[in-house]
Parts: sequence; C-alpha cells; structure tokens
Amino acid sequence: MSNLEAQPTEIDCRSTVHRGGDADGDLVAVEVLTARDVPLGGPRAMTVRRTLPQRRRSLIGAWCFADHYGPDDVSATGGMDVPPHPHTGLQTVSWLFSGEVEHRDTMGSHAMVRPGELNLMTAGHGIAHTEVSTPDTTVLHGVQLWVALPESEVDTPRDFAHHVPPVVERDGVEVRVFLGDLLGRRSPVHTFTPLLGAELTMPPGAEIDLRVDAGFEHGILVDAGRIRIVNSAAEPLARTELGYVGVGATHLSLANGSDERARLVLLGGAPLEEEIIMWWNFLGRSHDDIVRFREQWTEHSDRFGQVQGYQGSTQHLPAPDLPTTRLRPRHNVPGQA
Repeated sequence: MSNLEAQPTEIDCRSTVHRGGDADGDLVAVEVLTARDVPLGGPRAMTVRRTLPQRRRSLIGAWCFADHYGPDDVSATGGMDVPPHPHTGLQTVSWLFSGEVEHRDTMGSHAMVRPGELNLMTAGHGIAHTEVSTPDTTVLHGVQLWVALPESEVDTPRDFAHHVPPVVERDGVEVRVFLGDLLGRRSPVHTFTPLLGAELTMPPGAEIDLRVDAGFEHGILVDAGRIRIVNSAAEPLARTELGYVGVGATHLSLANGSDERARLVLLGGAPLEEEIIMWWNFLGRSHDDIVRFREQWTEHSDRFGQVQGYQGSTQHLPAPDLPTTRLRPRHNVPGQA
C-alpha cells in the first residue's frame, strides 16, 4: 500500500534498547496508541486508520507502519485502487479479514491477497507495485504493515512470498501465525530481523495466556471487540486502538471483555538498534538517501522497474514534494514492560 498523503511526515528513528524481563505474575506496562484517519486517495477515498508511525512511537521492533482499514462497503468508497508506486528498504505485509486485493509488482508477481493468507513483498534495493480490490469484493477489511530492513540488507534483491498459515486453536481462541513463532507454530516466511505477526480471534469471554519473547517489544492492534490485557492495570483496548508493551514481558494474558467476537493482530519484534528515515514510501538512512530515491522514481529509474498489467489511468504515481528543510531526527526509545 502506498502512503498517499500530500505532505507525508518525515521520520528519523533512533533506538536505544533497555533490556529486561518481568518475573512471571508481574504486571506489564501498557501504552495505548490511537490511530489517525488518512484518506487513501481519490474522490471517494477509502479511509485508513494509521497507528504507526506517530510521534509517541515510531517502531515496534522493526514494524514501522500499520494501516487498519474497513470494513468498507466498496460501492460507497470505491475500494482500493493504488497505482504503481515505489518502495525501498522495507517489506510490505498484506493481511485481509474480508475482500480480495490484486497485487502486481515489477518482479512480474501477480497474486491475490485473500483473508487468512499472507502476502509479503521485499522491496530491498527498490520495487514498484499496485494494489486493486477485485470486482467481486463487496466489503474490504484488513491491515497493511511495513517492516524496516536492517542496514545490512537494505539493498537485498526484490522478493515476494505467499503463505497460508494453519489455524491453531487454544482455549477456544483461533490463532494464525503469519510471521515468527507463537504457540509452537513457526511461519516459514523469511524476515531479516526477529519478528512476530499473528491474528487472534476470540469468542466472548475467552482468555488466552501467550508465552512471548522477553527481548521483543509487542503491539496489540484491536480490530473488533474489547481486549483486556489481564496481566496489566490498563483499561481494555477498544477497536482501532493499539496497546504497546515494551521489552521484558515473558507472557501476555489476553481476554475478550465484550459480548461479541473479538479479533486482534499481535505484532512483536526485537528493537531495531539503528537509525532510519522513513518518508512517503521510502525507507533510508539519511536525508540524502530519500532525495536520491525520489529523484530516481521521478526519472523512471531501473531501480524500481515498471509494473505490467495495471489497467488504471495513472501508470506512475507522482511523488509528493519534499519538505523545504532537511528531514530531521526523531527518537524512538523502546519501553520497558
């Protein structure tokens, strides 16, 4: 997914790691992040709720971007139609709850994003792609996530992976582990830093205790219902909120405190101990990196290639203007559970 904001926020993240671990039974601290609404282009723009990045927190592990959208009636919103646009230095993670999205990229990949199926695209040195909801889609609902690549891998070749994780049932909760390791299930999809990504669907009153990596930060993004983090003093998380738990937690106990089915996406990862700059659809290490990427995209450089088969009228999404000042630092310090 592209960031279609006319004046995208510049982000330079600096990470200082505080290691530690909670003793079993200790309460964990929870920071609640609220999303902001961002229109996804066009006269009938589909609105997405952006939880990452924001000034309070730019990263959760290497997760650097989180858009949550729907359920949207595409007859009213027009659905998703994102023209060819670029990425560098990151991986895109597409995960749907309902609907279908057609993906094309400059590797020649042509794939459908469907509910419960992971599509992961590695931009690395550079890639362009399109995302279009299919004609049969009536309700579009899902999340679009980005992962920052470590500096040693920013020029890695383009890649694309598709994976259908099995459903694991534990204490009445359905769990799909699409990245990393949870409840004894490990996703085969390669990541460049230690990560966790999973969908949990919880019936009313359900509770589950998850053993998690104490070296990870975690984020709990609520899609439906109200989620209580039992081993914390925090208020229940409402729909669209993201609960952040810093490094040191050895387990997360989650309960559905509503009388409806609840669903959440659990994100986790080892803190990224590097400085990054993210602007528009580019991730680099300096202001000059971003300037170069933008120039190369504008000049139709081979760095990004050309997407074949997209039927829209815009074949090359224009990059927004850069700010008049240099992209400035922003600190991102992992919290402590």
